Amino acid sequence: MEPVEINEDGLLLRPWRSSDADAVHRACQDPDIQRWTTVPRPYRPEHAHGFVSDLSGRAWAEGTGAPFAVCDPATGDLLGSCGLVSIDAGGTGEIGYWTAPWARGRGVTVRAARAVARWSFGTRGLRRLIWQAEVGNHASRLVALRAGFRIDGRLRLADPAPEGGADGWIGSLLPGEVPAPGSTGPAGPGTLAARRAAVFGRPQPTLFATARPGELRLRPMEEQDLDAVVETCRDPETVRWTTVPDPYEHADAQWYRGFSQEAWARGDAACYVLADPDDRYAGSVDLRLSPADPLLADVGFMTAPAARGRGYMPVALAALSAWGFTTLGLARIEWRANVGNTASRRVAEKAGFAFEGTARGGVQHRGERIDAWVAALLPEDLT
Repeated sequence: MEPVEINEDGLLLRPWRSSDADAVHRACQDPDIQRWTTVPRPYRPEHAHGFVSDLSGRAWAEGTGAPFAVCDPATGDLLGSCGLVSIDAGGTGEIGYWTAPWARGRGVTVRAARAVARWSFGTRGLRRLIWQAEVGNHASRLVALRAGFRIDGRLRLADPAPEGGADGWIGSLLPGEVPAPGSTGPAGPGTLAARRAAVFGRPQPTLFATARPGELRLRPMEEQDLDAVVETCRDPETVRWTTVPDPYEHADAQWYRGFSQEAWARGDAACYVLADPDDRYAGSVDLRLSPADPLLADVGFMTAPAARGRGYMPVALAALSAWGFTTLGLARIEWRANVGNTASRRVAEKAGFAFEGTARGGVQHRGERIDAWVAALLPEDLT
């Protein structure tokens, strides 16, 4: 396949040159590129020279890929990498990209991905493009969405990074689905998708709440919390009103810690430990986003036996809900509990939730459907 150049939407996409090696080496020192792509680590000058002088040219010559250097057409400066990392005989190509640290925040890779997609369908005659990224790479996912890709689901990675997760996202793009140059699309700046990518693409933040006798912290679960989690989940009241495994073992706490980290990486939930003023485990509180309604979430919580009756959980629940409204753009947060769980109901109502009634057979509890109390909190309830 003969190498080509693409001039589109303020960018020049061209085949790699040997003179690009220094800029590629500099860009690939970036921690995000090393974390989320398959570049060698550490990335040495010989890796950059091999890529621009050998690997990229071989892909073009053999028709197995179409790698482009993304450049400023006026200055020639390297801005990033975008192209087809593979092309199969059935007419499917896989797109891959990275943005140089000095070029971020300008929509470079979105414009480049759209240009590559239009060339792939219009000139190369491909029938489909796919995009893949490790779950948690929200920046890459947002680029894919803005380039017109539909996120189709998750799949297990064949060769996960040593410090990465085991699952990847996969998306697809068909001819006629590429947004026009200059259009923002459904995931443009300021949209809910963009806001959530900015939140879940960063480490989970610590939140704060005030209760007597001092400041409480909502933070991710740590190794030091596991014994207290086990103790709480073996408590008869916890077993009675929640669906924690019974009997509850240390392995269950370890599993839930991993699940919490994965849920944040996916952008599905924010699972927190409630830590008392001495940073001891006082409970857990989760905010789980609805898979069907992007503006809806529900909450779940449990309080450590030693921390009950101190007023910790209502202020923690209110703080997490306020964060959900202001940061995630939620419009409604729901609480449900088994009918009769008056302690949970008091917590929810003290946090501002308005009781709405009873849902018959509203929850699954240890093998049967049972009635549930329902309450909800809206943004205006906190003003």
